[in-house]
Amino acid sequence: MKSRVTLHPVFILHTRPFRDTSLLIDALSMDHGRISLLARGVRTTKTKLRGILQPFVPLLMSWSGNTELVSMSKVEAVGLPYHLKAKALISGFYLNELIMRLLHRYDPHPHLYSAYEQALIGLQDNQNAERVLRLFEKSLLTELGYGLQSNIMADEWYRFIPGQGLIQCSASPSENIFSGKNLLALLAEISDEAEVLYDAKRLMRLVLQSLLGERVLKSRELFV
Repeated sequence: MKSRVTLHPVFILHTRPFRDTSLLIDALSMDHGRISLLARGVRTTKTKLRGILQPFVPLLMSWSGNTELVSMSKVEAVGLPYHLKAKALISGFYLNELIMRLLHRYDPHPHLYSAYEQALIGLQDNQNAERVLRLFEKSLLTELGYGLQSNIMADEWYRFIPGQGLIQCSASPSENIFSGKNLLALLAEISDEAEVLYDAKRLMRLVLQSLLGERVLKSRELFV
């Protein structure tokens, strides 16, 4: 972790009050991964920063420090907030929670930063939310080293086994068995078919659950 960073692109993931006037901020940065910051004095009536220190606002932020909790020194908005409503807003909070739960602090993931921004664009533009979420989940798992293997065959069936991945098997009704055809469509990122998205959702939940363990995602409980 660098001791001083100047006006670097970030998205805020979550904030919580600290003492009387400050905020503790979790954010995703372009080149430094997930970061935790202390923003001193930003909750006073005199500051204009509270309006931009929110999720889904593209920011440039400066910080310094030599510990896991660094101090924010400057912040400015560099674009309009992404306006997410109803289920799109819940989906955005789901993305933020996944990042906070699964990314280690200060582990760079520039490709994931780009995937996150593309997901926000898709949610704002009312694209198929299921497809937007599955593609982000796939990008996240790839960054974490759990990407789908490429030796999938369309006419075969595969069982997901935690710790082993997708193992070729015989076809039989099961929550952890998937057709090769649908897995290839997920790899290619070209399909909006309901069957492909349903299989993608089943697979992503199994893989993510194997990483999250017993920890429940609060944002997932908001989906009806």
